[in-house]
Amino acid sequence: MNTATASLPARATLTDLAATLVALANGRGGTLLLSLDDVSVDDAIDRVLEASLMVIPTLNLPKPRPVAGRQIAVTIPPDLSKVFALDGRYLLREGNLNRPISPRELRRLLIERGEVSYEEEPTRDANVDDLDWAAIDQYAAKISTRRESPRDLLVRRGCLVKSGTRYVPTHAGILLFGNDPQRFLRGARITAVRFAGVTMSDTFTRQDIGGSLPAQIRRAETFLLDQLRRNVRLGATMERDEQIEYPMEAARELIVNAVSHRDYSVQGDDIRLFIFADRLEVTSPGKLAGQVTLDNIVDERFSRNPAVVQVLSDMGFIERLGYGVDRIISLMAAHDLPAPEFTETAGGFRATLFNSGANVPETSLTTADPNVILTPRQEAALEFLRRDGNARITNGDLQEMFPNVHSETIRRDLADLVSKGLLLKRGEKRGSFYILNK
Repeated sequence: MNTATASLPARATLTDLAATLVALANGRGGTLLLSLDDVSVDDAIDRVLEASLMVIPTLNLPKPRPVAGRQIAVTIPPDLSKVFALDGRYLLREGNLNRPISPRELRRLLIERGEVSYEEEPTRDANVDDLDWAAIDQYAAKISTRRESPRDLLVRRGCLVKSGTRYVPTHAGILLFGNDPQRFLRGARITAVRFAGVTMSDTFTRQDIGGSLPAQIRRAETFLLDQLRRNVRLGATMERDEQIEYPMEAARELIVNAVSHRDYSVQGDDIRLFIFADRLEVTSPGKLAGQVTLDNIVDERFSRNPAVVQVLSDMGFIERLGYGVDRIISLMAAHDLPAPEFTETAGGFRATLFNSGANVPETSLTTADPNVILTPRQEAALEFLRRDGNARITNGDLQEMFPNVHSETIRRDLADLVSKGLLLKRGEKRGSFYILNK
């Protein structure tokens, strides 16, 4: 639905004029050029206004303006927040024709423009037993100041609706509190991948992140902490001084925004979190919603999923007032990094952060092979061993550097360095240690 241009004679029937206005308005806007011939400018403008009044709801347009060649131009804005019809028909401009919108396209358009809320719909075949009531009780205890049950709180938040004599979860309820949301909404997950270079390749680390939305945010943040590169310096006493390649607040904000504002009615695609050597991309299904465009994304506000946003805000994940795009821009600037890039894809929205380029093409502190992917802990271990006087490293040494990481994870990191041919293991059990494979 890109910006389009249509041409008609000013003497076209009011129905044809109105149909073309509707078709352009239901797309990404555009321009209708009317050739005047023997019609005056004022009469042509009157016909356009009369045609716009035939549209349901009324289509308010900027005043048409004369252009070269005895024409007037009628501008249809690209950021309209309504879906328009003529005599019950919903139309879309395609090439030189106004074609009917299919039921599936119409539903998607209604959701995109906020006329229909997918998150408020009851989840088919789901019941209250499909919700994690322990998590709900914890949520209710944290935020509810009224004398209401957790069930009534979920109704107020749009996570439960009454159907006959029983309550059923909405899509928002399943996404936020479901025991297994992907059983009902298969595309409601994050595919997180770290590639070795600047393009997609066969060398990558991948994690498919499911569960409830709060769980997905936490697991995605863990993936970022585990996979983003760091400039690590180790002192003589192994004191760590590190700087991550992106501000974690900005990277986390992208994840929270994607989870909060994606179009969950799109079932054929996940949120994609891709980390390359030079950039981080977060792509979410569904185009920008409502009146938000790439031009006004910093200032304009519209929430496709207000119930999801409200609950995640209650939980402390996001600020209720906006998308955080301006915050991401400020964070990147504060760290002397390039401005983020926002683009609309064929079926979604992508936000990209660029690093300083310091990791390209040498990949890390560790190896010149661009196809070797190492965790920050492995990079720290190799850098430690390359320092003068450090001939060996033990599990305990690496555990001291990363005290919050489980000991089994430390063991796997060192074992993986051995399997990659970067370290050699010496000794057995408690007396084992590792040296560089030179």
